[in-house]
Amino acid sequence: MMTELSPRTDTSTDGDTDDKAMGFHSGQSHGHVVSDASDKSRDQKTLRRLAQNREAARKSRLRKKAYVQQLESSRMKLSQLEQELQRARQQGIFISSSGEQSQSASGNGASSFHVEYARWLDEQNRRISELRDAVSAHAGDGELRIIVDGVVSHYEDIFRIKADAAKNDVFHVLSGMWKTPAERCFLWLGGFRSSELLKLLVTQLEPLTEQQLLAINNLQQTSQQAEDALSQGMDALQQSLAETLAGSPGSSGGNVANYMGQMAMAMGKLGTLEGFIRQADNLRQQTLQQMHRILTTRQSARALIAISDYFSRLRALSSLWLARPREN
Repeated sequence: MMTELSPRTDTSTDGDTDDKAMGFHSGQSHGHVVSDASDKSRDQKTLRRLAQNREAARKSRLRKKAYVQQLESSRMKLSQLEQELQRARQQGIFISSSGEQSQSASGNGASSFHVEYARWLDEQNRRISELRDAVSAHAGDGELRIIVDGVVSHYEDIFRIKADAAKNDVFHVLSGMWKTPAERCFLWLGGFRSSELLKLLVTQLEPLTEQQLLAINNLQQTSQQAEDALSQGMDALQQSLAETLAGSPGSSGGNVANYMGQMAMAMGKLGTLEGFIRQADNLRQQTLQQMHRILTTRQSARALIAISDYFSRLRALSSLWLARPREN
């Protein structure tokens, strides 16, 4: 039995060994194929990545070149404008510089002016309250005169504050953006009309002597004439400025020299706006001082209280108007 079994066992073992050997060689051959395909795939990805990098680098160089060319073009244009500006200055025309920095300075100046005006108004209200109490308590002429003189002197402070603000931004002062909407409705060259204010005061200061009435009427007429002259000057300035900006036919065809010349002339004319504001405030200041000389101390006190009440009611009217209910 053992002799018969051995050959079969050996044969079976050899066959298995051969099959395994064949399977091993077959698997080894398949592994080489997979490895080669993987290597080729990696090589292709590497080549594509290198090609993409080269293309990205080429586009980056082109963008950089275009950017440099744009900078050079902008530099040349700026240089040309600076030369035109220099020629305009050499001709005796001053052009203010503009840009973000100047706009920022203008904005800061306006904010500072608003703060100073608010402080002035608070102090004015305090002084008027003191004056009202003194009148109600029938204070003596000496005490009343000191308070009245203080209120008149305090008005000079607002004219000084406005003059400084006009140097920084004359348009802001001219437009009355520091006033309430109702006050702006009656605005004239950055403030009130002296002649109109005198008309309102006369009815509240009675009884007045004939000499006082005559003096106030003369002051009212003089103020009216001065206001008319300033208004005519402003109208002429606006007309001249409009004509300058409109230019002559064919002058706006992209010629930098013509454009800069127009702007230089316009800037020169705008420079006179500050003078109009200053003259208007000088007129207001002189009118208050003349009124103070014409009236007695107690009449001056009543006049200053009436002026304060008038502007206080305008501010209250603005608040009521802004808070009114609106229909949808």
